[in-house]
Amino acid sequence: MFDTIMIPTDGSDYSRKAEDMALSLAKKLGSKVVAVHIIDDKLIYPYEVLEDEGKAILKKVQEKGQENGVEVHEILIVGSPTHDMAKITEKAGADLVVIATHGKTGLEKILMGSVAENALKKVHVPVLLVK
Repeated sequence: MFDTIMIPTDGSDYSRKAEDMALSLAKKLGSKVVAVHIIDDKLIYPYEVLEDEGKAILKKVQEKGQENGVEVHEILIVGSPTHDMAKITEKAGADLVVIATHGKTGLEKILMGSVAENALKKVHVPVLLVK
């Protein structure tokens, strides 16, 4: 049914729930998972700090995948989480996107909410929202 499930993640509690849902679904369906962390090109932190954070987030998804016997591929890119999701989904070859309805707190929470909303509008494959 779904061969490749994509999980956009920011490492928040909400994203971890979406990761768990996607990994559980992948295990049941025999699907592979593509975990994606997008370094927002609008953030002003030093790139190295954001890159290290992204790698750590993706490593945790990889570890959960190994624990569940699910093949996990990682994508770490710089871009716009709100505008690039459809393109990233297509390049990842995903046929399902599992995304949290919200992300980190404060301004980042607002941004992630808009990421989920944009995914619903622009991604051309089914999108599963995890509350």
